[in-house]
Amino acid sequence: MTVATHRPSDIESTSASPRTYLVLLYSDKAEVRDRIRQAIGTKPAVGTTIKFIDAATYDECIKIVDKNDVSLLVLDGEAQPAGGLGIARQLRDEVDDCPPICVVIARTADRWLAAYAKVDGTLVHPLDPITTGRTVAELLRR
Repeated sequence: MTVATHRPSDIESTSASPRTYLVLLYSDKAEVRDRIRQAIGTKPAVGTTIKFIDAATYDECIKIVDKNDVSLLVLDGEAQPAGGLGIARQLRDEVDDCPPICVVIARTADRWLAAYAKVDGTLVHPLDPITTGRTVAELLRR
């Protein structure tokens, strides 16, 4: 029987290097953006650190996507007047190499709308931090 031994340098070299991702949070309500931010956390997975950038309007959202290297968009499907589902569909159709998009919806039954909007992931209010963190980490790995 052979027992494998690992030196600390072996373990470090096989692990993924830490990376910081820029995540756009869009909602017209600051309290919704704060709830999403808290559910995601700044470290949803090992080696993953998140820096958030907020957008409260459609125009801000589009400008941020155009001018920044955004890794993931998390959009409020209930935002007014421009909902996250509509923005998601527009970005999918108009932005080359669009980053992954996750939409937060009010009801599980609205997932068909998210599929139509071509989103990569959905989250349902109220947000569960474990599911939210896992979903975000998976989308960032794409």
